Amino acid sequence: RSSDLCAQVLKDLLGEGIDYEKILKLTADARFESGDVKATVAVLSFILSSAAKHNVDSESLSSELQQLGLPKEHAAGLCRSYEDKQSPLQDRLRDCSLRLMRLDSVSWRVDYTLSSSLLAQVNEPLIHLKLNLRERNGAVPQPVALTVSAEKFRILLTELKQAQEMMNSLN
Repeated sequence: RSSDLCAQVLKDLLGEGIDYEKILKLTADARFESGDVKATVAVLSFILSSAAKHNVDSESLSSELQQLGLPKEHAAGLCRSYEDKQSPLQDRLRDCSLRLMRLDSVSWRVDYTLSSSLLAQVNEPLIHLKLNLRERNGAVPQPVALTVSAEKFRILLTELKQAQEMMNSLN
C-alpha cells in the first residue's frame, strides 16, 4: 500500500497528475479524514522531493525513515518507488528549479550621441537591450526593454560571465 501511495505522489511530482480517488481508496483502511490524507500526501511529497534534491540513495533514505519510526516494510515500499523514479524525479526538479521565466530572444542596438542641442560634445554610447521572456507554461513572450550606459553594460556583461562560470563549475 505504501508503495502505491508513493507511486501516486511521485506521479504528481513528475508532472503527470495525481489520482485522488486512488489515494482515498489506499487510505480508506486507516480511516483518514480529508486533512489527514492531504497531510500524508504533502509529507510524502516533501520527503521524496528532498531526497531527490539532495541525491540521497534509497538505502540511506530507508535507514533515516526507520530511525524516525516508520516500520521497515513501509520504508522499504517507499524506497522501492523512490529508487525506480529517482533519476526522472531529479531531472524534473532540475528543470523546474529557479526558472521563473525563460529567455526567448535578445535584440540590441547601440546609439552613439556625438553632440546635442545642450552640449557641444557628448560622445557617449547607449546600449538598448530588448529581452523577450517566456513564462514556464509557454505563454506569449513578454518584452522587457532597458537602456544602459557603456560602463554599466560592461559591468553587467562581466557579472553575467562570472555567473555563467559559477554555474558551469557546478556541473
